Amino acid sequence: MRHGKKINHLSRKSAHRRAMLSNMASSLILNKRIKTTTAKAKALKTYVEPLITKSKDDKTHSRRIVFKYLQNKEAVAELFRDVAEKVSGRPGGYTRILKTGNRLGDNAEMCFIELVDYNENYSVASETKSKTSKRRRRRGGSGKKKQTTEEDQMTAETDKQKEEVESQTEAKEDNQTEEVSRQKPSEEVKEEKKEMKPPKEDKDEGKEEESDEKNNTKEE
Repeated sequence: MRHGKKINHLSRKSAHRRAMLSNMASSLILNKRIKTTTAKAKALKTYVEPLITKSKDDKTHSRRIVFKYLQNKEAVAELFRDVAEKVSGRPGGYTRILKTGNRLGDNAEMCFIELVDYNENYSVASETKSKTSKRRRRRGGSGKKKQTTEEDQMTAETDKQKEEVESQTEAKEDNQTEEVSRQKPSEEVKEEKKEMKPPKEDKDEGKEEESDEKNNTKEE
């Protein structure tokens, strides 16, 4: 029973499995892309990526270790000459698995395994998607938060001052309207009193008439 054993034996013995992975790794390095089953591709990924990392250190010792696994001079030369320069800025994750569906006959799941830096079309498409996609990000940093809080306080203070000034002006206007309304009825009352008072000229005319009548009586 294979409880706890994480290695996929791929229905082969160890010697057969090592030889198969070695041939697949050398063909992947030379052709940059191969088609195989998903199970074999996953096993190849764990087999070839440590060799690519080893190729970044171009020394005789590292070349001999890689040749021990690949057993192919052309693949070793290609790995240390071209692939190492292409992959120098990438910290791992040198291969990519692209699933293509199931195979006719045994219905096995098939895929392409390729070196990431040699598929320029895929990388360009992913870059354009990342540029076009917009992401909302929260503003970070304590300095920005402090600035925003200070600005909010300043705006709140200015708003309060404006409200106080507006309330004062409204109160003044209300007081003025009340005074005007008080003054209007007093003026109307005065005008009414003036109308009610008899004119002085009529009284003077009456006194003159009485004095004339008295004079006439005395003459008679």
